[in-house]
Amino acid sequence: MEEIRQPRNVAILIFDNVEVLDLTGPFEVFITGSNRGKDFNVYTVAEHDRPIIALGNLSINPTYTIGNCPQPDLLIIPGGWGSRNEMENKIITNWIREISKDVELLLSVCTGALILAKANLLDGLKLTTNRLAMNELKAVAPESAEIIEDARYIDNGKIILSAGVSAGIDMSLYVVSKLFGEERAKHTAQLMEYDWEV
Repeated sequence: MEEIRQPRNVAILIFDNVEVLDLTGPFEVFITGSNRGKDFNVYTVAEHDRPIIALGNLSINPTYTIGNCPQPDLLIIPGGWGSRNEMENKIITNWIREISKDVELLLSVCTGALILAKANLLDGLKLTTNRLAMNELKAVAPESAEIIEDARYIDNGKIILSAGVSAGIDMSLYVVSKLFGEERAKHTAQLMEYDWEV
């Protein structure tokens, strides 16, 4: 008899001035690729229980706070202008460092890489971020890390980083293919009418 697996929890951290597509792109991929909710349970998490004001004044109600969030299997750290504040927020960087010990995959989009650098999680890894933020990443990345400027996304095993904005969609489709095979990822991209190259 086939074992029924619980859906993987996919938590997306949100914060004021988060880049909208950094979070909604992966959100869309994981709900579309979830096999009608059987394989991924996607939710947002924020530091406080109040609306988050994303770039462009988009107001988003987080599903959970870092205090009551279910343990994620996948944790996604998006970027945007707000990442510059959050990278200095010890409550957030400590939470990411602690909770990441038990995640299957830790993903960053765009300048989410700055937050992971400040959480001391990038030693010895290959890194990327938004092309316009490479110098910011170089300033905070550990010396042991290698920054790759022309990558859409980079898989370090547990930690996967993507370049800016729409690159988070490509990374998320890649993660769907990594977990459930290329056909699932291609079907997800087709449902989204997204032109994805493996």
